[in-house]
Amino acid sequence: MGDAWHKAMNTDPELRRQNERLELLLNLTTRITSSLDLREVLRAISANIREVIHADAVAVSLPDAASGKYRVFAMDFPHGKGVAREESLVTPSGASKKAMDTLKPVVVDARVRNELAPDAYDIATAEGIEALCSIPLVNRGRGLGLLSIFRTTVTPFSPEDVDFLNRASGQIAIAVENALAFREISELKDKLAQEKVYLEEEFRSEMGFEQIIGNSPALKHVLQLVETAAPSDSTVLLLGETGTGKELIARALHDRSRRKQRTFVKLNCAAIPTGLVESELFGHEKGAFTGAINQKVGRLELADQGTLFLDEVGDIPTEIQPKLLRALQEREFERLGSTHTRKVNVRLVAATNRDLEKMVANKEFRSDLYYRLNVFPIRIPPLRDREEDIPLLVGYFVQKFAKEMQKSIEAVPAAVMKGLTAWEWPGNIRELENFIERAVLLTKGKSLEAPLAELRKTSTEESLHPGLHKVKQAVREETNSRSDESSVVDEYARKQRDEIVQALTACRGRVGGADGAAARLRMNRTTLLSRMKKFGIYAKQYA
Repeated sequence: MGDAWHKAMNTDPELRRQNERLELLLNLTTRITSSLDLREVLRAISANIREVIHADAVAVSLPDAASGKYRVFAMDFPHGKGVAREESLVTPSGASKKAMDTLKPVVVDARVRNELAPDAYDIATAEGIEALCSIPLVNRGRGLGLLSIFRTTVTPFSPEDVDFLNRASGQIAIAVENALAFREISELKDKLAQEKVYLEEEFRSEMGFEQIIGNSPALKHVLQLVETAAPSDSTVLLLGETGTGKELIARALHDRSRRKQRTFVKLNCAAIPTGLVESELFGHEKGAFTGAINQKVGRLELADQGTLFLDEVGDIPTEIQPKLLRALQEREFERLGSTHTRKVNVRLVAATNRDLEKMVANKEFRSDLYYRLNVFPIRIPPLRDREEDIPLLVGYFVQKFAKEMQKSIEAVPAAVMKGLTAWEWPGNIRELENFIERAVLLTKGKSLEAPLAELRKTSTEESLHPGLHKVKQAVREETNSRSDESSVVDEYARKQRDEIVQALTACRGRVGGADGAAARLRMNRTTLLSRMKKFGIYAKQYA
């Protein structure tokens, strides 16, 4: 009986056709359960449907939230002219709109202009398409997309064709919903995983100090401004020299805001190679550029509903500034290599030690971005304007590093404290912290042994900083030594200057970046610029 049935199948075209369609429906179920790559599944399904239904092209289109149109997600059109292709955007109108509105199949003559949207009609005409069948992809009463079948002949779609396609569309709709749900879950898991790693890195990093220390009028004024700005979502621009604690103030703004339970994400724009800033900020898709082997969620997306802290914002490349401006104004952006627009709700805190107004005047920074950042500026005072806070900071750092090094330091000699208070601290709190760490490391007894001689500068600098005389006096009180210190200092300064000149010469005057003099000397770019200014060195001389 089996042989007779197969023989009948081979001789009866109708039975053979029904068998092919039944096999296709079974294949759809198998494909849907065996792969979660939506585009791969839909391309294979489209090819199968085209062969079984004897059509010339089959496409699956899904709504594009950003444009309000339909995007051709998968297509099988082996003999097409290339006008109709994947990723094309088509306006929902005519047959496609009717199919989605009624959730029922629609068959039209593609040669009739008003049956299609203008852009769809132009594509159909260019490809020589004469007949179209639009089938809505419906699952649980919800339209997810469109299955479109095209013929370049006037061969009509029979009721049996439409019925079969309608049944197939139900299976395809399940594939679409499953894959979209899987993709959404994967993206959320990926974002959470990256956020977890990011937060772990933040916790492991040295914050410098855990709380804001000091009671000087200058610091109190800053904290009053923080209390004023924190509850709002207004952009805050932190201005001040390097090492003044701008990141700490940014965290204080976040901790006092409505977003304190969400993520605080930091990006130092000067610490990242120029070519990677855009990827770090906005993220990228797999294959977006050479070396992009995985999808990456950007800092802007990680900070959604939280706070984004852009440190050294003056170092953002000019070509990226328009995209950042749009993200801040419209609250939307696209990852590198993606056309999908993503919405974000981020509170921005920016910081810089550069003169942005001067940069705007020199065409180095966009004026519209500057005005967008300069909503609520807070200037962080340098440590030399917080002299009364220095003893408090010294005490804090001594205890911090003594505990880390398992030492017991009970006192800071008066002469040492006098010298530390008198110094102008060009590196601000960061310089003070590093100096105290070195002092604690050198201390052998219960009293802090600070190498105050390291704070001495040349006589030229002393004329610029009156406080230096007090430092030298304190050094003498501490060491009771009147050795010929100036010659040693002069020699050290000369050596420093020669090293900077050599590095700039080798780097052809380039200061920042991976191939710049700062990287070559293994120092912060702003530190190098400060030393260049001190020695009267100009990068352009070596370009």
